[in-house]
Amino acid sequence: MTLDIEAFLATCRKRTNLLLENCLPSNDAEPGLIEAIRYATLGKAKRIRPCLVYAGAALASNSSSPLGTPYTDLTHSNAIDNTACAIELIHTYSLIHDDLPAMDDDDLRRGKATCHIAYDEATAILAGDALQSLAFEQLSLIDDIPPAQVLLLVQHLSQASGMKGMVLGQAMDLGATNKSVDVTYLETMHRHKTADLIAASVVMGALSNGHADERILLSLHDYGMSIGLAFQVRDDILDELGDTETLGKTVGADAARHKNTYTSLLGIERSKTLLDELLKHSLSALDGFGDRATQLRDLAHFMVQRTF
Repeated sequence: MTLDIEAFLATCRKRTNLLLENCLPSNDAEPGLIEAIRYATLGKAKRIRPCLVYAGAALASNSSSPLGTPYTDLTHSNAIDNTACAIELIHTYSLIHDDLPAMDDDDLRRGKATCHIAYDEATAILAGDALQSLAFEQLSLIDDIPPAQVLLLVQHLSQASGMKGMVLGQAMDLGATNKSVDVTYLETMHRHKTADLIAASVVMGALSNGHADERILLSLHDYGMSIGLAFQVRDDILDELGDTETLGKTVGADAARHKNTYTSLLGIERSKTLLDELLKHSLSALDGFGDRATQLRDLAHFMVQRTF
């Protein structure tokens, strides 16, 4: 069965946007800060990571056909929804901080001015801080799975986003700017900066639907790490071949900042070959799951073929 991936993505985005709207505070607390938080979080975004949460939850379903009819039906619950929301809040916080002058100094994100440009640098830092805290608050509000599994969700998200994961990757990225590194360094950097949170999204999706089988979670982590690296390779290719309007961020920014990328180290064609290899590896990690992995397989194809 082949899933209508565009319909699935649209449904995930719609649900995630509603969840984000409901969990974000209104402007009556501290208008400037809250406005900046809502500005950076709401609106046009791919929402890939929440989609992976829902797909991971679908695989953990007891149903042999996780989507049901129609395909736009989502496997969801309080735990799954809050997990998807938490993942996107962490991701948005990381983008705000990644764009800061002290980091990558970008002025365009998701098709509009970055948070520190639209407001100011201090407000952007605080907005990112607030979103990080709010993400873990969403996990603390889960009440329909055992507390031990909620703690596992907290553990996975903190490890994927903190000094063992995304933050470490960002530090490695900053440390390599204007320096020559090899592909091994680049892969390690992006395993932490990009792939760790993507892998956590899939694993946490399964955990949030009550699935804690270690063998299955390891397979989902393997899938997530491979497709997470593929996502980054595709990003690097699009930074060379894409256009700013479609991507919603400045094309060629990495080259202008003398960043190490897959395309700068391998060239376009070898990067495309690597992309294919990573896709195959991610799909092989799903062998044996049958129709339960349909969403994850189609998401993998979408992530390596996307144009934005």
